[in-house]
Amino acid sequence: MLFSAPLKNNSKKIMLLGSGELGKEVAIEAQRLGIEVVAVDRYKNAPAHLVANRSYVVNMQDKEAVLKIIRKEKPDYILPEIEAISIDALFDAEAEGFCVIPNAEAVSKTMNRKNIRRFASEELGIQTSRYHFVSTYEDMCTAAEDVGFPCVIKPVMSSSGHGQSIARSPFDLENSWEIAKEARGDASELIVEEFVHFDYEITLLTARNGVETIFCEPIGHIQKDGDYIFSWQPMEMSKKALKRSKAIAQAITDGLGGRGLFGVELFVKGDEVYFSEVSPRPHDTGLVTLITQSQSEFALHVRAVLGLPLGFTFYGDGASAAFKSTVESHEPLIEVDDSLFDKKSFVRVFGKPESHVGRRMAVVLVFDKVKKALKKAEKLIKKIKDA
Repeated sequence: MLFSAPLKNNSKKIMLLGSGELGKEVAIEAQRLGIEVVAVDRYKNAPAHLVANRSYVVNMQDKEAVLKIIRKEKPDYILPEIEAISIDALFDAEAEGFCVIPNAEAVSKTMNRKNIRRFASEELGIQTSRYHFVSTYEDMCTAAEDVGFPCVIKPVMSSSGHGQSIARSPFDLENSWEIAKEARGDASELIVEEFVHFDYEITLLTARNGVETIFCEPIGHIQKDGDYIFSWQPMEMSKKALKRSKAIAQAITDGLGGRGLFGVELFVKGDEVYFSEVSPRPHDTGLVTLITQSQSEFALHVRAVLGLPLGFTFYGDGASAAFKSTVESHEPLIEVDDSLFDKKSFVRVFGKPESHVGRRMAVVLVFDKVKKALKKAEKLIKKIKDA
């Protein structure tokens, strides 16, 4: 496949629908291959806006507004990078001949927990936790009693843990109902699911280019309120559990179809593996691949979209730690000290225009044996907070 320099009439063009920190890394990797990048998001100066050839600010859930930009720019590939988008716009764009990655149906299934859970468990027969979908407080209470406590309660459409909670007893249900209203998406329907007493959870990055499917080393992670805090690679697991994880990831991504990188989230208990969720795009826990692999998850995503070979070298163990703002400010407010950089560690600042409490603003990356890397990453995050 031949590529021309950006901005030529015959150059390839991708459009990012969602331009956060993950989209920014995708844009950088695309431009390394001479691809023209158009970045779209709901707010000005989103991270990918800072590195794209052109950028737009639009209500991402406004079907006609999104379609207007697509028709104007005529991208070769449309890459949805967030979940809060008008799915109708994607279906219409696809019907008009535009290439949605991986495809509009896959995006529709994965952005809605109801769709993807039923697809995995009922159509593909993949093992999941027990679950119910509810739309009233009374039904939520009944569902919680059925699956047992503790149970996990999430909006069917949200992201980054917004609206998610764990009810440990019936006394927590009223609070969970209120928390669900904080969804970044649609909180009109909830999933109440059995809490799997798993040993650990992983993200298995899975890339498809139309010819081959490859897997990255499994990524372990720690989450708080549904949002990742630390991730590391590789996650130590049994050969049987890893084989089962790959089989589930293969079945899910084959079922969804299309090209690109998928973040498949799994719960592991002994050698048993349970499907949790899947994102048809780079995953936040996969930021660790910026230091552990010769081709990060973002580079693999671009390669897969373009149908290029997916080979890469795994350099070795590493960890990532998310820095979240502790203040509200119209300034990014991140002090990057020289001591944060050495031969085994560095920081990536996302360039978000404002700081909000709990907003992810940067990531620390450390290349070392997992335990040492995690310990050092935690220390570096503290140093940023104390600056």
